[in-house]
Amino acid sequence: EEEKEEGLIEFYDSFKDMFEFFCKNTTIHGTIRLVCSGSNRMKTAFWTLLLLASFGMLYWQFGLMFSQYWAYPVVLTMSMHSEAKMFPAITICNLDPYRFDLVSGDLVQLDRMAEESIAFLYGINVSASILHLNDKNIHLKDLSNIGNLSRSSFKLSRNFSLLRMPDHNNRSGKKHFSVGFKLCNATGGNCFYKTYSSGMNAILEWYRFHYMNIMSQLPVIINISDHEEQIEDMVYSCQYDGEPCRPSDYVHFHHPVFGSCYTFNSKGTDPFWTATKPGIPYGLSLILRAEQKDHIPLLSTVAGVKVMIHNHNQTPFLEHEGFDIRPGIATTIGIQQDEVNRLGGNYGKCTTNGDDVNVKLLYNNSYTLQACLHSCFQHIMVRKCGCGYYYYPLPPGAEYCNYNKQPAWGHCFYQLYSRLRNHHLNCFDQCPKPCRESLYKVSAGTAKWPSSKSQDWVRQALRHQNGYNSTSNRKDIAKVTIFYQQLNYQSVDESPLLSENLLLSSMGSQWSLWFGSSVLSVVEMLELLIDTLVLSLLFCYQRFRSKKTLKVTHTPTIPS
Repeated sequence: EEEKEEGLIEFYDSFKDMFEFFCKNTTIHGTIRLVCSGSNRMKTAFWTLLLLASFGMLYWQFGLMFSQYWAYPVVLTMSMHSEAKMFPAITICNLDPYRFDLVSGDLVQLDRMAEESIAFLYGINVSASILHLNDKNIHLKDLSNIGNLSRSSFKLSRNFSLLRMPDHNNRSGKKHFSVGFKLCNATGGNCFYKTYSSGMNAILEWYRFHYMNIMSQLPVIINISDHEEQIEDMVYSCQYDGEPCRPSDYVHFHHPVFGSCYTFNSKGTDPFWTATKPGIPYGLSLILRAEQKDHIPLLSTVAGVKVMIHNHNQTPFLEHEGFDIRPGIATTIGIQQDEVNRLGGNYGKCTTNGDDVNVKLLYNNSYTLQACLHSCFQHIMVRKCGCGYYYYPLPPGAEYCNYNKQPAWGHCFYQLYSRLRNHHLNCFDQCPKPCRESLYKVSAGTAKWPSSKSQDWVRQALRHQNGYNSTSNRKDIAKVTIFYQQLNYQSVDESPLLSENLLLSSMGSQWSLWFGSSVLSVVEMLELLIDTLVLSLLFCYQRFRSKKTLKVTHTPTIPS
């Protein structure tokens, strides 16, 4: 008897024949029992339920896998690397902001208002002459083309006086007062009190608020190159890896709160700053002038030097990440570098260089999260309040806030800043973290410097070499050494927990577990579906032809 050859598409006589052929020839385990046990309905029903249950379990497992895959989880891989690398950028500030000649009169008047406020709150008479002792005003040149700058155009407002108010949230039973000042909107309504439990913090914030209004008179871009102090006035000694620092190793800028600042190795491209060995002798050693001139003592109550360790081409945000160096102390700071590499895309929100961020950065350096948040807040403030926050750069065409021009900007600012801190503004959503980021862990040790027996000759050496002329008994110099503890660094890399290859492998494992078959069995099932579809179309076509033939047969003949 000739065997029937299998065609490209099988034309079966019925669906039963097609199903029997599939069950007898497929590689899926268990299906043949549906045919072999045809005479025993109980076994047929048992194997049918068993196959259906296996299909259900299989696709339930597939659903769990795809839900986990579409959640895009990541796994952190930690690895250690050891190689010569570039020393980080170091920024130091003397906590001694300038008193510009253009606003010196307003600052003196503000000091007198501060004296009156302190006397009113605590009954302490602080002489205004102490608040602006040893004034050294900075004269700005080439301001003739700025016609709206005038000493008499600005007037300090007394509508923001410091007040003491009972603290109703105090549960200790003791009488306690909070200190703050009142802020209202442009119409004088919707007022609230900016209060602090500490009177010292309230005075500092009140002083800063007036200080920003005074400094808003200055031009946006201040050229202090003609009268900037030399680095020798602040840094008495600078050595890196045993070699003296060069004039090209630092850049100078002025911070409105932290004063005169210098950044060493800001670009990170000079081979001179390549770290080849770990340890204190191979780091950056500085002897700094930490004299407190009391230029603006109510702007900052800290004496010493502000230091920040950060990446190259990065704006130093000293108010967020800097730390203070005490006068009369030798501080050794060991740093350990960590690198974080984020995946981005579906696995998390991050940016490579900030080009894909919707916020226009107001800083000229590389992208950082803080730079984006500050820029985002400044854009919102200019849009909502009509002016910009003095401590952040301005967008084009904007001006800094001044309560002579915008009386309600303080009310607008403090409400916006509170919303930013509570994550109610969308800045945190618009500003992703960098995909690649270097972090520096810092550990510090301190010792008294110079010691009691060595301070005389140290001061004499500084006096002859650097013009150090302090005659006071207080400590006004500091020593700081910054070094790599180890040249090996830790890299934390994100990788997909469930990649496409792993997903396919897991699906194959589940398919083999429940049916003991391979991907070719899936092709057999697809073939069954195609055969079913073709056979259904053929049956429909035959039924349609048969109905049409039957209709023609029953049509009556009309006689001629």
